[in-house]
Amino acid sequence: MKFLAITLIVHAPHPVTGIRKPTNDRFREVIDNALLAEELGFDGFGVGERHERPFISSSPPVVLSHIAALTSRIRLFTAVTTLSLLDPVRAYEDYATLDHLSGGRLELIVGKGNGAAQRELFQVTPEDQWDRNAESYEVFRRIWRQDKVTAATRFRPELKDAEVWPRPLQRPVRVWHGSATSKESVDLAARHGDPLFSANVTNPIEPYAELIRHYRERWEHYGHDPAGIAVGAGTAGIYAARTSQEALTAYRPVFEGNLAFQKRLGLEPVFTSLEDFVERSSALIGSPQQIIDKVHRYHAEFGHSVLHLHADAGGLTDRQHRDSLELFQSAVAPVLRREIPDPPFPWEPVLGSSGPAPEAVPALEPVPALVPARTSAER
Repeated sequence: MKFLAITLIVHAPHPVTGIRKPTNDRFREVIDNALLAEELGFDGFGVGERHERPFISSSPPVVLSHIAALTSRIRLFTAVTTLSLLDPVRAYEDYATLDHLSGGRLELIVGKGNGAAQRELFQVTPEDQWDRNAESYEVFRRIWRQDKVTAATRFRPELKDAEVWPRPLQRPVRVWHGSATSKESVDLAARHGDPLFSANVTNPIEPYAELIRHYRERWEHYGHDPAGIAVGAGTAGIYAARTSQEALTAYRPVFEGNLAFQKRLGLEPVFTSLEDFVERSSALIGSPQQIIDKVHRYHAEFGHSVLHLHADAGGLTDRQHRDSLELFQSAVAPVLRREIPDPPFPWEPVLGSSGPAPEAVPALEPVPALVPARTSAER
């Protein structure tokens, strides 16, 4: 099993003190957490992409490029690249550049994204967001693999023998598909034989397990070898302590502060007590053995080989956060690495510098109409 630390760069008041850090300090905290993740032996560090409050993760290529310059080993993830909002050509240019600057350490998790404010900002509607996401990914995928691309598109100018530079270092970069609530993203991943990353942070396990089962069914429907499936899963929180009592005591103020924040926003909490949160959510709060047991319970449903943890302290003190991650890496991760298989592909970069000449790269089948309009019944 591989382990990522991920941040969405939430810029909200501290759940316990109510104080919000200056923006510059929050970015500095993200960088420090990336360095800590590499120091502690995490396999990857991820940065989300959101274009609305309370997030300041609107430019993940910039943040990840800075992290790339300060690290040497850890793989760099997006979580997620919101392709429904982006021009796939421009997104490719940013990430191909980042792949070179990082020495081939880039991995992408792509997805539709969510939130009404960012849809309005980019003039994307609920009716066309999934079509935009699929079209952007089809174009994005082809640019990574072909030196010249022709594509009839609905949501950006058509491409005719288009060349996009720089060519990638990895041939190609690995792309995961983020999945939270919809079968559309799951089907897109299965169709292309791409790995799936389940958000798995808001609800109990059942809806996420259902989507992963659907992914596996569609994977075989499209003719892929079941042995090639790779699934990642998120967690709703992390605090590892020597005993369960110590973990609950330390995490309770954080949970209660977040609960109060949800209520102020008029949201209906899914988990109304810390005990319920620990029992039914994907949060990993407890002793090392409790966390190991819980990951195994989820693995029985998901079959996942990659797990993400929160990179941010999220209301814990910096000392508590570091101690928790250190304990996870020393007492939990070694057991899970031994007992749960890794993904069925190399974790290291597949570099293009020694790959086939451009003319030998197989072209994808032409797509005369990348995403046909769907009827209201199909949406």
